Amino acid sequence: MQIGVIGLGRMGANISRRLMRAGHSCVVWDANASAVQGLGKEGAHGVGSLQGVVQALQTPRAVWVMLPSGRITEQTIAQLGQMMEAGDIIIDGGNSNYKDDVRRARELAPKGIRYVDCGTSGGVWGLERGYCLMIGGEKAAVDHLDPIFSALAPGIGPIERTVGREGHDPRAEQGYIHAGPCGAGHFVKMIHNGIEYGMMQAMAEGFDILRNRASDKLPADERFELKVADIAEVWRRGSVVTSWLLDLTASALAKDPTLEHFSGVVDDSGEGRWTIEAAIEEAVPADVLAASLFTRFRSRQEHTFAEKVLSAMRFGFGGHVEPPAPIS
Repeated sequence: MQIGVIGLGRMGANISRRLMRAGHSCVVWDANASAVQGLGKEGAHGVGSLQGVVQALQTPRAVWVMLPSGRITEQTIAQLGQMMEAGDIIIDGGNSNYKDDVRRARELAPKGIRYVDCGTSGGVWGLERGYCLMIGGEKAAVDHLDPIFSALAPGIGPIERTVGREGHDPRAEQGYIHAGPCGAGHFVKMIHNGIEYGMMQAMAEGFDILRNRASDKLPADERFELKVADIAEVWRRGSVVTSWLLDLTASALAKDPTLEHFSGVVDDSGEGRWTIEAAIEEAVPADVLAASLFTRFRSRQEHTFAEKVLSAMRFGFGGHVEPPAPIS
């Protein structure tokens, strides 16, 4: 299948590579010409403009936008809406707010252009592991794109199958779902990221408590010099907190048990805030998720070992580099 990919950053480039490995044809463009040239050498059809992507695709066209949420995504989709035709599909694979998806789908509908939102999880590891996809849009558009989604998804792999799933959507076991109408995909991904905040915070605080058990403020016979790198590793082996986040933490601690190369400044990308806003709209208590978001705010003022653990995990799964510490 032929598809256009706009945005060749950490995830956009690897999405293109994974699709090409599966036999799909990718027409790619990025404002960074060297990124386009690099993928061109790997087999992609690189072009020099957004218009070039549209012109190179056969109808009905499908264009995957993989850009940071906000103005650049908004402008790109608006421009594509002027260039594309009825029956074509625009996919936003970034982390847009689901309310923007609902509005965009409504604005594109009179032109006959179909809009699909795709929450994409997998970070820098997606090329090899595959991407977990949460998709929103009309059924016909999502079904048309199924070869793309199935190629990007991880597949069943070595994960044990869940008992009692007979009669459920088989795509979920493959690592992708059609969550619902436009906006539903990014809404599910938004909650996924909100949960991620809480899980990461709990793990980070736990390691901070372990590390500080050697404090001289404690009674001498209750102080423990605990090797946090070894604890992280042993927890990976059969414990109930085993997870990919723990894997990343163990890897970071093995390399640097004090995490000296991390400052502890922890950014937030928007989905955590939107998750809390949704909880307020629905009157759903979200104590842990709210606290984890506020801790990220606090990290920009004072830093604990827990925040360094958070930074290490974010760098591990997404290649996220810490922002500069604010100047006081």
